[in-house]
Amino acid sequence: MPNPVKRHSKTRRNKRRSHDFLKPQLASACPQCSEPKLAHHVCQNCGTYKGRQVIPTEKMS
Repeated sequence: MPNPVKRHSKTRRNKRRSHDFLKPQLASACPQCSEPKLAHHVCQNCGTYKGRQVIPTEKMS
């Protein structure tokens, strides 16, 4: 397998790696309780997903 003859500069290396970073996960507001939640995930606060109660939660009253 061939090896590079000349060394690549740091700038060239960094340009190649510019898209390797992690993108931040965007949180949206839950339609039931308005708490921030990840898209396509069950709300950790109220336990609903797509308007249905998925995880039973205890009410504090």
